Amino acid sequence: MRAVWSARRSVAAMLAVEAALARAEARIGVIPQMAADAITTAADVDRFDLDAIAARANVVGYPVVPLTKQLAQHAGPDAGRYVHWGATTQDILDTATVLQLREALALLETDVRDTIDVLAARARQHRDDVMAGRTHLQHALPVTFGYVCALWLAPLPDHVERLRTARERVRIVQFGGAVGTLAALGARGRDVAAALADELGLRLPDAPWHADRSAFAEAACAVALLCGSLAKFATDVVLLMQTEVGEVFEPHAPGRGGSSTMPQKRNPIASEYILAATRGIDALVPLLLGAMAGDHQRSTGPWQTEPLALPQLFVLASAACAR
Repeated sequence: MRAVWSARRSVAAMLAVEAALARAEARIGVIPQMAADAITTAADVDRFDLDAIAARANVVGYPVVPLTKQLAQHAGPDAGRYVHWGATTQDILDTATVLQLREALALLETDVRDTIDVLAARARQHRDDVMAGRTHLQHALPVTFGYVCALWLAPLPDHVERLRTARERVRIVQFGGAVGTLAALGARGRDVAAALADELGLRLPDAPWHADRSAFAEAACAVALLCGSLAKFATDVVLLMQTEVGEVFEPHAPGRGGSSTMPQKRNPIASEYILAATRGIDALVPLLLGAMAGDHQRSTGPWQTEPLALPQLFVLASAACAR
């Protein structure tokens, strides 16, 4: 998951969008085919100076300007002048983020499916192992540990469906130009947008979504709901690992969950990590929801929180699933 959101992969995603845009415009007849071919060949992340892009982005405010400058240089003077034709910075950033989100959501879905398999096996294994059921933190009536595992498992298929829905909803190309009207491309703007979506395997939305951040916010909420269920699981494990209870333990490994002072300790370290990750996610989701309150056709500050929040949110969620 860290690799998906690394600087290198972010640049590679932006280059993929720029190359796809060139091919789309060549298909529609906006730029020469030779230019699209040269731009596609030049859009190889290994040829780019990532440090220079980062340094210049600190001055400009966004990485697209220094990235397109290098891309134009690599493509050569004849093709380079067609780089980024008719697009705006946010078109490239948003569509690149969509490509990363598509991969990140798929990875999380795989993690959740693996967790479902493990819990289903435990539920079957312990279906007859009787333990105290608890309400209000007190003994209530007997249950089985298999039943408890089944309760932990029960919400996870819904989370898989939410992740899949979010992945489909976010699978939209962003291409509107300066204010969303594609004025630079005239009557061919919508055709180019459709061709760009086709090149990247994305859907063409009814309108540009520069100031509509709901798809990203929905993805963040789906991840947060998943981690809420993982946190409930972790909370139960922490309570069941108490010395006075001792009914459940995390898998043992030499030194894992140990104490530097008390040799008898076996701390619920994985569950604690899940709880910590979930609290981090809980703090990040409001940033994504707040980004929805943008101004006019392309907003000033709110959406700029997304590059800060999304990578952290998905890395934390992946870590929680791994635990």
